[in-house]
Amino acid sequence: METAAGSAGKERKPHGTARKRTRSSDQTAGDLISHLPDDVLGTIISLLPTTDGCRTQILSHRWCHLWHSAPLNLEVRTRLPSFLPTAVPVSAVAKIISQHPGPVRRFCFQCPLPGDAEVESWLDSRALANLQELDIGYEYLSKYQARNFFDNHPTRYPLPQSAFRSASTLLVAKIKTFSFPDAITPSMNFPLLKELSLHYVSFSGDVFHRLLSGCHALESLYMLQVHAAGCLRVSSPTLRSIGFRDTSGGKAELLIEDAPRLQRLVLPLCGLNVCVNIRVIWAPKLEILGPFSPGLLPIFQVMSPVSSANSIRTVKVLALGCSNNHQLNAVLDVLRWFPCLGKLYVTFHGHYWMFKQNEHQLQPIECLQIHLKKVVLRLFNGCEGQVEFARFFVLNTKVLNKIEFQGWGYNDEFVARLHTLLKVEERASRDAQFEFRNTCGCIDYHVSKHIHDLSVADPFRLPETVFDG
Repeated sequence: METAAGSAGKERKPHGTARKRTRSSDQTAGDLISHLPDDVLGTIISLLPTTDGCRTQILSHRWCHLWHSAPLNLEVRTRLPSFLPTAVPVSAVAKIISQHPGPVRRFCFQCPLPGDAEVESWLDSRALANLQELDIGYEYLSKYQARNFFDNHPTRYPLPQSAFRSASTLLVAKIKTFSFPDAITPSMNFPLLKELSLHYVSFSGDVFHRLLSGCHALESLYMLQVHAAGCLRVSSPTLRSIGFRDTSGGKAELLIEDAPRLQRLVLPLCGLNVCVNIRVIWAPKLEILGPFSPGLLPIFQVMSPVSSANSIRTVKVLALGCSNNHQLNAVLDVLRWFPCLGKLYVTFHGHYWMFKQNEHQLQPIECLQIHLKKVVLRLFNGCEGQVEFARFFVLNTKVLNKIEFQGWGYNDEFVARLHTLLKVEERASRDAQFEFRNTCGCIDYHVSKHIHDLSVADPFRLPETVFDG
């Protein structure tokens, strides 16, 4: 019996060893990421912030050597607030650049005040010679502080010449709170740059024109409160999207001279700015426009051989930001410019609207008769003026599929009352559906956040949805 038991024990030992091997094999098989090639893993690490990329060394022996060769995602801030734990302090930058064998893929430097000289030495280093993304500027400056800074220091802190040392490899560039000196123009040649953001920068109109002329692959341009001496002239064969936002109160003029591929002209926060002048001469593929105030209709000149002087047939999506001193007539005047409009957004920037209709405004409007299928009314609280505004579209839009109301506090009682006030039984389109959505999303924030995302078919559409009635 004892011999048999010993024999059985000997038989169980290899069985237990096999079980451990099987468990270990299962764990290895479950780690599919580590089976990827080194270059793929290096790309994954390069997309992480520097501190997180460094921590990948503890995952396994397989990952130890990858960190040393992976391109860095280097984000530097002189102050490290608690909500930015992934940034590295200034004191560590020189050591990281000198000791890390791999290149730097992205370099983000945000200093609290102008005049930090260390950044120039970093930009001159060989490690930053082939950047793909550059984000450089001053942090913690509100729009009012930035405006005051330029009023008092219009040319004191020019963009360093070394900032564009990697111009030949840059894909994304974001420049904030700098002035562009004329001497920097010879280095502005960007064969690969696709996204360019200019925030609180100053330059002459000629420098801006030469900057765009040096961008041979640019697809998306976003300008936030730029200070230009002269008109901002845009001429680009590659641009697909322009974002322009000016809230300084000063005179701003944007002239789109030649943009044959331009599809989107997005104007966050321009709805309430009476100092913006936008002229479009040639943009034959423009489909998305706004938001702007009805009183600030951009000036469109002849855009294509089939366009008349008072209509733009290419625009399909339009957003309007209306204050409480605008009447329905002003909105209808805008709609006459866009006979092929398919989707309309209107944001009410006021609680008490008084709408008046003159008899001449009852003349047919082409988009209401043939093309307009969706209307979205934002910040809709059900006051008398807003109900009258909505009822006009219910009773006069012939092919309407949906009218969507966005606000807060919607419930079944509110929806039932509004159906009666809107006279939905008399609607011009029998296919029209009515949706009520509780949402607190801000269209300007949403548009600005996704300003460069060209995969978004409709940049004005908010994803937040709580209540459907």
